[in-house]
Amino acid sequence: MKDGLVIVDKPGGMTSHDVVARLRRLAGTRRVGHAGTLDPMATGVLVIGVEKATRLLGHLALTRKEYEATIRLGQSTITDDAEGEVTASVPAGAVTREAIDAGIVPLTGDIMQVPSKVSAIKVNGVRSYARVRGGEDFELPARPVTVSAFAVRDVRHVRHDGGDVVDVDVTVECSSGTYIRALARDLGAGLGVGGHLTALRRTRVGPYGADIARTLEQLTDAFAVLPIAEAAAAAFPRWDVDDRQARLLGNGVRLDAPPSLGAVPTAVFGPEGEFLALVEGREGQARILANLG
Repeated sequence: MKDGLVIVDKPGGMTSHDVVARLRRLAGTRRVGHAGTLDPMATGVLVIGVEKATRLLGHLALTRKEYEATIRLGQSTITDDAEGEVTASVPAGAVTREAIDAGIVPLTGDIMQVPSKVSAIKVNGVRSYARVRGGEDFELPARPVTVSAFAVRDVRHVRHDGGDVVDVDVTVECSSGTYIRALARDLGAGLGVGGHLTALRRTRVGPYGADIARTLEQLTDAFAVLPIAEAAAAAFPRWDVDDRQARLLGNGVRLDAPPSLGAVPTAVFGPEGEFLALVEGREGQARILANLG
């Protein structure tokens, strides 16, 4: 099995771990991992690494992501999405498109976001969701995230369970670590009616979009990976080295960094176009993040 990435179109109802387990069977190896979890309710782009490509996943997870989502205003849930029980309902029929647009403004840009409590974040070594299930009362600290775009595509006033709610279809571009369901919660809170997420589809992770994602059914019929060199060239800046530099790098020697090499992961390619390593510039040298040669 070649080293590389598989861009999966995750179906709803499966955890990211479920998808990894399926890919391990299809790939015939246990060296399979994912870059960035998707909740079971969510669908869309899940980047899977196979064999040596698993070494890239921690760096791919830091890239920008894009989502399409539906936010329901007028109901709050314990999980901030449709999988949790409703904790409060407030009639939202009077909420206007103008109010929604205004409510999105403070949730755009570089913001401090409090993650959803029902999440995998650890608090003193214990998962946040486990503390919620145990009935604990606690607060999660806000974290810096970047929401580079938060755009409304459609607004629908509907009746649901006897109450007036507003469904808002949005597109979000954001940094890794951003909780879209927390954006739904905070938008509803800012409008005074509460809110939660009813649908979520990830359409892009870094350079990998839904247009190249394959369903599990397609992968079962014809399993293949995106070659690791091609995947790295698409995801990271490129640095081509000569034979001598390639040999030194293969032996774990730090190379002198060219002026263009910054403190961001950069893919190093040998004279034959082979992918050798992932490095970053530090104090005039190329620090090796992952040696792939």
